[in-house]
Amino acid sequence: MRLLQLGLLVALASGLAAILIYITGVSNLNGSFQISDEDVEALQSLQSNFQKCVSANGLGLQAVTGKDYCQVSMNFPSDTVPKWRDDKTGELEDLSFDFNLCEAVATWEQVRNSTTILTREFIDALPNGWEDYAWQRINKGRFLNHCQNKTLCVEKLSLVLPETPPYFPRQFGRCAVIGNSGDLLKTRFGREIDGYDAVVRENGAPIQNYSEYVGKKSTFRLLNRGSAKALDKVVELDETRQEVLIVKTTIHDIMSKMIRELPIKNPVYLMLGASFGSAAKGTGLKALEFALSICDSVDMYGFTVDPGYKEWTRYFSESRRGHTPLHGRAYYQMMECLGLIRIHSPMRANPDRVVKWVPSHAAMTSARIASEKMLRRVGAGSADPLATCSIIKKQVKRKPLAASTLRKASADHQKFVKGTTMYPLEHSPGHGQLCTVTAS
Repeated sequence: MRLLQLGLLVALASGLAAILIYITGVSNLNGSFQISDEDVEALQSLQSNFQKCVSANGLGLQAVTGKDYCQVSMNFPSDTVPKWRDDKTGELEDLSFDFNLCEAVATWEQVRNSTTILTREFIDALPNGWEDYAWQRINKGRFLNHCQNKTLCVEKLSLVLPETPPYFPRQFGRCAVIGNSGDLLKTRFGREIDGYDAVVRENGAPIQNYSEYVGKKSTFRLLNRGSAKALDKVVELDETRQEVLIVKTTIHDIMSKMIRELPIKNPVYLMLGASFGSAAKGTGLKALEFALSICDSVDMYGFTVDPGYKEWTRYFSESRRGHTPLHGRAYYQMMECLGLIRIHSPMRANPDRVVKWVPSHAAMTSARIASEKMLRRVGAGSADPLATCSIIKKQVKRKPLAASTLRKASADHQKFVKGTTMYPLEHSPGHGQLCTVTAS
């Protein structure tokens, strides 16, 4: 009986200890998410200046604050005529869109520190990455057997799947992303565009016969699935045959066959991107995401972002129905007023145009820290860049980057992240990242 009582006491003591440990752990976890007065001030300042920026630069758009420090609504002028109808309801899109500034600030900070090219080391580092991720997201061929045969899958993807990232954060200085809007024909931006360090184009947009409007230079071209199926036609758009082709995360047997048999000598990679939820979608946003992951500054042309511009056309063909145009335009204006991009168009044609009320680097840093806490992001508020890593894997094969081969901004970034490569983890709790480090 005494032995039984003693056992019960031990069990109770163990249970109490476990509860105390749990409470302590939860307290420590929540401690990193505590919002300070400085955090509140940073978010209030961001929201206030954001309103002023949209009013000064949005050509009629207005930002209205929401119920907390993160929420804003972007409202188009009442005389704006929407063109896009919802496929399910048939209703025209609204003239007001809600955005979360905290979500945007925190997510784009991760994009700027991540690689957006899919690599073999990323799939290797994922739990059961070849059978689950590779099959569901990449391999749409008929003979890969759900990637249970890893050797076959690696061989199949060898032409588009590098071992480690071919590009790094801040590798380029000034970059331009060129959309396909007919507004490009309103202004001769060609020479201006050719002055950038790197130029990103989209899908089948031609250069020949339009160079005075869209420039001749083309460093990268982002492709959707339809364009990827016609790689043989896409490579002919660049006379130098040196354009790097980035495909949005899907490979088909027909595309692989073209690369092998033509042969296509252009580098071809697959896109690994962040998730933006219900934000502006499509190739345009992905092109900006790719550019922001490798460039110091990003300018955009040919996206029809001006509220007063009513012509829905392409510069090289008949207009085609696209994604939610007003939603996308509002999102791009939000990006400009967060200092992520600069918009160029016929109504904003001055290359020296100053975007008013853009937050300073210090203000954005403070807002980012506060935003991460508000959203309970992994590593919120930490000065250690590796704190954002949900998964850390050591890669024995990786060779250290030669700092002398990178521009100073990129080399400094590599030192800051301790040589770590960061990959976004889609739909992960807390928006953590998968990080790979070189084994010492």
